[in-house]
Amino acid sequence: MRSEQMNDTWTDDRIHEECGVFGIASLPGSDISPALDTFLGLFSLQHRGQESCGIAVNDLGVISCRKDLGLLMDVFDEETLRAMPGNSAIGHVRYSTTGDSNVENAQPIAVSHIKGNLAIAHNGNLVNAGRLRHEIEMQGGIFHSTGDSEIIAYLIVQERLNSPSIQEALKRTMHRIKGAYSLLAMSPRKMLAARDPNGFRPLCIGKLRGNYIFASETCAIDAVGGEFIRDVEPGEIVLIEDGMLTSIDSGLEKKPSFCSFEFIYFSRPDSVINGASVELARRRMGRALAREHAADADIVVAVPDSGLSAAAGYAEQSGLPNVSGLIKNRYIGRTFIQPSQGQRERDVRLKLNPLAANVAGKRVVLIDDSIVRGTTSARIVSALRNAGATEVHLRVSAPPFRYPCYFGTDVPDRDKLIAVGRSEKAVAEKLGANSLAYLSHETLSSILVEAGCPACTACFSGEYPLELPGDSDNHFYSKPIINISGK
Repeated sequence: MRSEQMNDTWTDDRIHEECGVFGIASLPGSDISPALDTFLGLFSLQHRGQESCGIAVNDLGVISCRKDLGLLMDVFDEETLRAMPGNSAIGHVRYSTTGDSNVENAQPIAVSHIKGNLAIAHNGNLVNAGRLRHEIEMQGGIFHSTGDSEIIAYLIVQERLNSPSIQEALKRTMHRIKGAYSLLAMSPRKMLAARDPNGFRPLCIGKLRGNYIFASETCAIDAVGGEFIRDVEPGEIVLIEDGMLTSIDSGLEKKPSFCSFEFIYFSRPDSVINGASVELARRRMGRALAREHAADADIVVAVPDSGLSAAAGYAEQSGLPNVSGLIKNRYIGRTFIQPSQGQRERDVRLKLNPLAANVAGKRVVLIDDSIVRGTTSARIVSALRNAGATEVHLRVSAPPFRYPCYFGTDVPDRDKLIAVGRSEKAVAEKLGANSLAYLSHETLSSILVEAGCPACTACFSGEYPLELPGDSDNHFYSKPIINISGK
């Protein structure tokens, strides 16, 4: 379920993804430090979540967890990591699309139950979370968080009571949950990875000196010096036990529907998904955008960092010079400040500042990955004009958002989407741009299919690969009363 709190600010007028996961299971006698390598892997996934983070370690069957609000550098230091010995670890970085931003919703979720210990880290969003939570609560279940991940942990424990193994319990759980999930689970002797049958979110397998790694993106495997092996397949469970990898079929019908926004924006450009380079896919989107919507202009300018690759492709196809026109302050994170109405112009100057020497007197083609509510785009266009740009032609390397997402991407409700009920000309006028054009839905789908990723494009088309949640799935989530410190 998506958070209902959407602040109309510069920092919130972007599309965010829920989180990133990383895990490593080391062999006996290995010289690696699972906690340290998990920290390094998560650090390369920090773009996927900047609200909270955590690492759970397994030390000879004893699972302990440290998590808190903030960036990895805020929560962990060298001393902390040295004090987390173990032979396996899983970690998580979070951006909240489900539940509030508080420490109770930070992951991993670590629990003790009658058959042992369990920790899970989950990336995605369940469409039947409301119904499942209600069923559990009616059975006397008690929740500390308001997110989906604790529901998954509860179901695994529940199924484990009547299952011969943790992998069988996870398999049975997968037949009860619906939606997007790429998750890691760690028991005293095993590590498991699982991906929903639609494969909405990425999850890949690597190796580091004989030790298996799981990560949301290949860039995290690269960060620890590992070797990419393959992606976890949709509907697959991967078990690591005693250094051996076993693939288990969940028995669910596979309907690949990879989130298109992983290629458009979420994933790092140096990651590889289904064998396809994210960077090259974005360049192809930019080249296609130039073919479909040429502009009579002087220069191409990207909105950093999300528009850089597409802008390079647009410039290559159009023959226009690709120049730096906006400088990003990289020391301002999403948690920096939530400005009031009167502070927003100051926030524009803090976040992005036009390079007047490059844009003054120029007709600019401005490339961005998406337009959500339009508040960010309007301020960027205004800033470029104030810096001397004579014209601003906005080009977007994705189709217009017209529908909300239920699978872990925080696309707002339809009444907040600027493209709903407005023509491109009307949107351009509202943003103060001379013209506006989007990449067509057909072209985007074609690029993703050729990249080997039949994709979910429901936020553009309204054609959802799963049945939408009903009212019983959207019931009220009570807030936790107990405040549990992560430090």
